[in-house]
Amino acid sequence: MIDLIWRRVLALVPVALGVVTLTFALVHLVPGDPVIAMLGENATAADVEGLRHQLGLDQPILVQYVAYLDGLVHGDLGQSITTHQPVSRAIAQRFPATMELAGAGLVVAILFAFPLGLLAGARPGGALDFSAMSFALFGISVPHLYLGPLLMIVFSLELGWLPLNGRGGLAHLILPALTMGMALAAVTARMLRQSLIQVREADFMRTARGKGLSELSALIRHGLRNALTPIISLLGLQAGALLTGSIITEVIFSWPGMGRLMISAIGARDYPLVQGCVLVFALTYVTVNVVTDLAYGLADPRVRRQ
Repeated sequence: MIDLIWRRVLALVPVALGVVTLTFALVHLVPGDPVIAMLGENATAADVEGLRHQLGLDQPILVQYVAYLDGLVHGDLGQSITTHQPVSRAIAQRFPATMELAGAGLVVAILFAFPLGLLAGARPGGALDFSAMSFALFGISVPHLYLGPLLMIVFSLELGWLPLNGRGGLAHLILPALTMGMALAAVTARMLRQSLIQVREADFMRTARGKGLSELSALIRHGLRNALTPIISLLGLQAGALLTGSIITEVIFSWPGMGRLMISAIGARDYPLVQGCVLVFALTYVTVNVVTDLAYGLADPRVRRQ
């Protein structure tokens, strides 16, 4: 297992460097001049050139890239052009809110997906299977841009049960978490159902049923662990996707996370802040994938032996 951990960590280094390089390149390809955006169209040429020199934007791209890498090595993501505060501080203030929302979405997905997948996989083709898969189809089909406002209209404006937007206690988290988690719940339930149907035909499952266990009990006690390996991979990949999906949800519910921070930075042509946000999103996604590989190794001894 230690060898597996080292291999995954070493593989993370070139991926991280590639992410950093791609992030730097893409952000500098975005149309628009951040200096003009800050000073306005009526700024004098001297003021524009002075601010561009102050920010280092008059240097060749390669020089800016080397300076950016040097700053990353020392933990410096640069300074925001619009707020004049360190990018790392701005991200540190917003990152916990995004992780809270993504984690809540993952919990919602698991709470919905596992009961639905178990019920559907226990009796494929039955009424419960049809109901569960109908829900899964609904969850996959409805996008965040529609589901979020729909939940707000029903549970906030019409019923008055939950807050409309913002971040506060648990009540503020329910609607955004449902918006993020329902699509993942649908995909996971379908995957779990298919995996359990395959496990049902295994010899050890026939033995368990022969000892008097019901279909559902045999699946929970003996089949679920063997069906979990593809689910772990799916949840790991989708957990990283929840971070990027949180951008839309944060805007809909006015959630003060990194998604809203990045959207505002893009509008202001704040290159350092956009770079920092994209970089943190990407590296978090890569780290989640590495953790997923390790969890997959724990669940499946064959991976550890390889």
